[in-house]
Amino acid sequence: MTAVTGERQRPGRGHWRGHRRGHWRGRLRRTLLATLLTVAVVLPLSAAVRPRIPAPPPAALPARLTPAGLATAYDANRENAAEAARMAAAHGDLSRAAADRVLASPARHLLRFDARGDGQVTEVLGDLPHATHVAVLVPGSDTTLDTFARFHAAAESLYRRLAHEAPGGTRTAVVAWLGYRAPATISTTVLTTARAGQAAPHLRAFLRELRTLTASEPAAVALLCHSYGTVVCARAAPGLTGLGVTDIALVGSPGTGADSAAALRTSARVWAARGADDWIAEVPHVSADLFGTTVGFGTDPVSPSFGARVFAAGPGGHSDYFTPGSASLANLTRIVLGETTEVTRA
Repeated sequence: MTAVTGERQRPGRGHWRGHRRGHWRGRLRRTLLATLLTVAVVLPLSAAVRPRIPAPPPAALPARLTPAGLATAYDANRENAAEAARMAAAHGDLSRAAADRVLASPARHLLRFDARGDGQVTEVLGDLPHATHVAVLVPGSDTTLDTFARFHAAAESLYRRLAHEAPGGTRTAVVAWLGYRAPATISTTVLTTARAGQAAPHLRAFLRELRTLTASEPAAVALLCHSYGTVVCARAAPGLTGLGVTDIALVGSPGTGADSAAALRTSARVWAARGADDWIAEVPHVSADLFGTTVGFGTDPVSPSFGARVFAAGPGGHSDYFTPGSASLANLTRIVLGETTEVTRA
């Protein structure tokens, strides 16, 4: 305790060191946020504004799909993708035409398909009506119809691992859900929760629909969310009660917009992981109000203060979480199968 005198007490050296550290932390935080905004606003995009690609409206499907109607939905969406490919080719966009054509293949099971704009696709891998465990993958920035092949590869890698690891009597399916307009990595939208806020109701609606598409015993659902997709899952999390979501895994997250796992207000287990070589670790985990908009996503989900169950992801980078043979894929598989005691912690 300090002596009570009539003089103002002089701060000690420890006080000034703490003050200086706080000052520099604040200055660094402001500098990093300013840098992010500069990159998003000033850096030119690699391509000019892309001309609008003509595309058909989505196939007319029943408002409420049932397991019996899945085959019809798959057929209708493949036909729609084939028509979209023809229209894109006639327009001269051979890249989009090729992406549409791949999705029109008889081997693809498209639950939803919309080729307009950046495009939205929901694809099923496996026998969804009879699955006892379902993984729903939610992608991050730069995922569009044009880059969907990359997202499909991740879903396929997980599905193959699940099929190999699932114990007898366990049937699995994977859903690659691109049901929202993902932001571009170099954009202002990738720095805020705006797109995530728009996406969250659509994700919840899909998960409600998913409950009607599995057998009489609804499947256990694991949400596997990558990069900006973790922000989408965080915004959707409070409304997931009763939808069978047992686990939410956040990988390669820039932050979720929530201060803690508890703030997600979900009964699902919340997991988090980051590969040792993931550049997202360099993104400042801060949140600040700039010009009336909240920029940044706050607490790092792999930090102890967030309170998630942190699992090992190995040495991989930002796009490596579903790489065959990786530690992250092995742990994500265990999470989907409900083998939570087997998950290796970071």
